[in-house]
Amino acid sequence: MKTKKWIATAMVAGMALSASVGAYAASNIQTIKAQLNHGLGFVVNGQAYQPTDAAGKKLDPIVYNNTTYLPVRALGEALNVPVTYDSAGQKVVIGAGSTGGTTNPGTTPGSTQSGLTAVTYTAAQKETAKKAFAMFQGFETPYAPMQTAAGDKFVSVGAGGDSVTYVFDNMKVSIAPRDDSFGYDLTPVTLSNGVKGNWYKPSDKEMLTFPLGDRFVTIWSDNGKLTKAQIEAVAVHVEKASF
Repeated sequence: MKTKKWIATAMVAGMALSASVGAYAASNIQTIKAQLNHGLGFVVNGQAYQPTDAAGKKLDPIVYNNTTYLPVRALGEALNVPVTYDSAGQKVVIGAGSTGGTTNPGTTPGSTQSGLTAVTYTAAQKETAKKAFAMFQGFETPYAPMQTAAGDKFVSVGAGGDSVTYVFDNMKVSIAPRDDSFGYDLTPVTLSNGVKGNWYKPSDKEMLTFPLGDRFVTIWSDNGKLTKAQIEAVAVHVEKASF
């Protein structure tokens, strides 16, 4: 346990975290000249380990000013330590965050100021999502909700009908190549990121749908535990995944 804590702490000192450049203010970006160290090996809990990115490509540590920077997300997965990126707060969250408690596979209980919780998908869950999207020719690129309402937990992901659906305890997020709200009475809404969507009610549950790239995302709460405001907040954080 001490070894895991030490390695996790060391990862904070130098890290390569996949995140959109647009998430950072331009004034915080500095161009540097660094080197990749192809010869440095990794041993995790006595076993040789090779960090890889979401596509399975080898990741090498970066050397800058005589300091070695390690790929924090890849090592976090190897150590079963959740690593998430909070785009709203512009910070990396390692472990269970500030709220304490036990970490469940697929989620981290560290809540953001917006009342959302960042979602960490395990390697197995990412692979399941990739296979689900691969079933739709021309729409193979995976998308995923990266945050959920505080207290909610990710359960599963799978393909069904014309969509891939992420199932949480209190909501479902369906991603499809077409808009299923056609023909229903629509209530327009503009999300906090400027995206225009619609609320509609095909049965007894109100659903939020909005376009995202070449897809349409639909979010709803089967058990009614999430408010419209919570669902709209989650919607902003559905994005193209680097699985």
